[in-house]
Amino acid sequence: MNKTNAKGLLALSPLIVFILLYLVLSIVAGDFYKVPMTVVFMIASIYAVSISGGFPLRKRIDIFSRGASSDNLMLMLWIYVLAGAFASSAKSMGAIDATVGATLSILPSSLILPGLFVAACFISTAIGTSVGTVVALVPIAAGVAHQTGGSLPLLTAVIVGGAYFGDNLSFISDTTVVATQTQGCKMSDKFRVNVLIATPAAILMLTVYTFLGQGIAAPTHTASVNFMKVIPYLLVIILAVTGMNVMAVLVIGSLTCGIIGMIDGSYDFFAWLIAMGKGISGMGELIMVAMMAGGMLEIIRENGGIDFIINKFTSHVHTKRGAEFATAALVSLVNICTANNTIAILTIGDIAKKLGDRFGVDNRKNASILDTFSCTTQGLLPYGVQMLLAAGLAGCSPMHILPYLYYPMALGVAGILSIAFRFPKQFS
Repeated sequence: MNKTNAKGLLALSPLIVFILLYLVLSIVAGDFYKVPMTVVFMIASIYAVSISGGFPLRKRIDIFSRGASSDNLMLMLWIYVLAGAFASSAKSMGAIDATVGATLSILPSSLILPGLFVAACFISTAIGTSVGTVVALVPIAAGVAHQTGGSLPLLTAVIVGGAYFGDNLSFISDTTVVATQTQGCKMSDKFRVNVLIATPAAILMLTVYTFLGQGIAAPTHTASVNFMKVIPYLLVIILAVTGMNVMAVLVIGSLTCGIIGMIDGSYDFFAWLIAMGKGISGMGELIMVAMMAGGMLEIIRENGGIDFIINKFTSHVHTKRGAEFATAALVSLVNICTANNTIAILTIGDIAKKLGDRFGVDNRKNASILDTFSCTTQGLLPYGVQMLLAAGLAGCSPMHILPYLYYPMALGVAGILSIAFRFPKQFS
């Protein structure tokens, strides 16, 4: 192995250590719940700092801290804090139970899975963010699972999958904006390509969820619904669809919970504060995992791990189809190393444009490939912000949700088939 390969693999080794350590320990324990992700990330982070040769220890720690406190990450952490406060205050005043009751009274039990998936697809497309969709709908999905005895990881995965439908297609999604800007095409043109790839995957999932939904039993007892308590969730969804910032939406949602809860006697002022405090504290592990992941991934980037991946994948491209597969592989691998699909597209956007121009790839198809495979990869990362947030709100392990993420898997397969079989023809 030459020095360049050895250095590149060493730069990527913290991520490899994390994945192998988590999997091996979980297999030995026979239970993913027995292996705290915080401890595994701590070990991988210490390893990342220790192998960063060429820098004094203080400099290595500074690099790690820079990644753990980047602007994008801190924004996510504030969303976690506000989401915890909203979810807990809503639960304490009965908003979740009321919303779940309303959902079960409208949808027959056999249509709960496809109904939640369609709702997640619609909301994520309207607001352009998977995070906002997860915040709005995962607590409802978790409540439905509790009421019906359905699988909590499956119902949570339905929401996460639907959230990526809109993240991939929405005109106001960050990934759409960055993908079209880097490739120099119109959003409407990229949408025309993308919708032909994503829609078959979504229709397949609707069919699968309709079939799986037949096994969900109707609740034996459904309490009368206090529709006033449904207002916080309706308000959160409506404000998110209007385009309001997700942090502002969560603040308004928490205030609405407090006002309604105190009016109907669900809790007093101090009980509301205690409920929000518990929700924020409950996000502590999630916040620590996100910060350690951000620091570790910044060290990988600083040591040249991402550059190594890019150079390796672009040196063996000789055809148009090869260029498209290289773009798909690059954005996926960089996404794994950054845990942020928008950043992944930004990182390799210019390289993808040069590859596409060299081998005659349509800019609209290239933009679609970037967006599709970044959303696929992000949707399957157990340490991605959306998955961690969904797991925190649902109260289960990301690794238990992962096997049920059928839509991101289907989207990835659809993307691979679109490259292999030159589909859509008019853009290939």
